[in-house]
Amino acid sequence: MSRDGKTAVRLMRPGVVVLVLAGRYAGRKAIVIKSYDEGSGDKPYGHALVVGIDRYPRRILKRMGKKRMESRCKIKPFVKVVNYNHLMPTRHSVNIVLTRKLSIKMLWVTSLYERKPSWRRS
Repeated sequence: MSRDGKTAVRLMRPGVVVLVLAGRYAGRKAIVIKSYDEGSGDKPYGHALVVGIDRYPRRILKRMGKKRMESRCKIKPFVKVVNYNHLMPTRHSVNIVLTRKLSIKMLWVTSLYERKPSWRRS
């Protein structure tokens, strides 16, 4: 509750850095892009659309070859809808300016179209 006692304080605001506590990305840092405090039609609980880093860049040494250095410098991002119970907000936040609005359904549809069969990937 806020100081006046009438409105709840929103911890999961867009731009807040959170830790994912459960699932495949447990222990990873993420940023809240959009929050759904009251839930939505298919998810009647509070949840958030988060974007984070699944694989961080690893240490490189002078003696490593160019190909190995490039592979170790790659970052693997993830986009996921997560229940509030599986997120821990931190005191840090990021100022984000999104040029277009993101929605969960839009991300789901575009990811279906972008998938290729394993034999066509190269």
